[in-house]
Amino acid sequence: MDTDDELMARALGLARHGWGTTNPNPMVGALIVEAGEVVAEGWHAKDGGPHAERAALTALGRRPRPGATMVVTLEPCSTAGRTGACCDAIKAAGIARVVIGATDPNPAHAGRGARVLREAGIDVTDGVRAAECAELNLIFNHWITTGRPLIAAKIATTRDGFSRPAPGEDRWITGGVARADVHRWRRLFPAIATGAGTVAADDPALTRRWTDEATGEAREDCGVRFVFDSQLRTAAGPSEGWPRVYADRWCERTVVVAGAAADLDTERRLTEAGVRVWRQETTRGARGWAEFASRCAAERISGVYLEGGAELLADARSAGAATYGFWYRAPREAGAGWGGRVDWRLAEPVEERLGDDTLTRGKFL
Repeated sequence: MDTDDELMARALGLARHGWGTTNPNPMVGALIVEAGEVVAEGWHAKDGGPHAERAALTALGRRPRPGATMVVTLEPCSTAGRTGACCDAIKAAGIARVVIGATDPNPAHAGRGARVLREAGIDVTDGVRAAECAELNLIFNHWITTGRPLIAAKIATTRDGFSRPAPGEDRWITGGVARADVHRWRRLFPAIATGAGTVAADDPALTRRWTDEATGEAREDCGVRFVFDSQLRTAAGPSEGWPRVYADRWCERTVVVAGAAADLDTERRLTEAGVRVWRQETTRGARGWAEFASRCAAERISGVYLEGGAELLADARSAGAATYGFWYRAPREAGAGWGGRVDWRLAEPVEERLGDDTLTRGKFL
C-alpha cells in the first residue's frame, strides 16, 4: 500500500500534465484511492475546464466506495466559480478522507477548504509534500496574492558570471540540455518578453519548441510575445525586412510596448499586419513597468518570462518588476573580451543540473 507521501508524488505527476495550459489558474492533480488501490486520476487541464477533483470523480464513473480517499495537490476550492466548489463535489461523492498538499495561497481562502471538509465530518490530512506542491505553482501563487503577473528574468552566463561572448566566440553559452530547458519554462509562462536590441541583433522566433514525449515528434507553439521598443525602431524599415515576430504565422500574438513619442505611421503599419502596440508614457523604470504589469493584469496574463538583453533585465530588476530569476551557468570561464558580468542573489534557490550546465532559480533578494 502506498503512503500518503508516495500518493502525493503521483498526484504531482498528474498536475504537471497541465504545464502551461492552466494559466492563470494553478496546476492541480488528484487521485481517488479505495482499499489502498488508486482507482481514478484527474488533473486540471485548462483554464475554465473541470478542476482536478471533479476530473478524478468523472474518471471514476461511479460513486466512490465507502472509506474512499482523495489525494489532491492543492487545497480544494470552497467557493463556487465557473465549475462549482470542489468541496461540495467531494462531500456529495461521499469521500471519507482527503489528503492535501499545499494550502490555497489566496489569503481570502487559505485553510477554508480544509475547514469546510472537516466540518462535514471528512478526515483531512494536509501539508503532505506541501513545499513541492506549492513550488509547482510559482506563477499562480504570485498572481493570486498580488493581482499582478510574475515577471521572471532569465539569463545565461559563464561560471564566473559573464553573459556576452567575445567577438568570434560561440553565441551559445550553455549546452543543448539547458537550452531545451529554457523552452520548458517558456511553455509554462503565458508570455515571453525581450528588448528591441535582441530582436534587431538575433531576429528570435520567441516560440516554445519541444519534443513530444509520447510521439517523439517536434512540436512548436507560441504564447504572447512582448517586444520592448520605445521608438518602434525594429519596424521602421519596409515590412519585407521586418523581424520574424512581426511577420510569421503567430504575428497576432506579438505586442510591441512603445513609448508615447513612437512613430504613428509605423504603429499603423504594425497594426495592419496584425501586431498589437501598447503605448505607454514610458517603457522603463518603475512607472513604465507598473503600467505594463497593470495592462497584463487587465488581459489576465499572469506571468512574463523576460529574456531581454542585460540593459532590459537590469531595468526590470532595479524597478522591482522582475521578482524571480532563472540563472543558467556553463562550466567554462570567460575569456578575454567578455562583458556583462552578472551576480544575482536569489532567496531559497532551487538548483538543477542540466547536462554540464546548472540552473539556479528563485526569488530575487
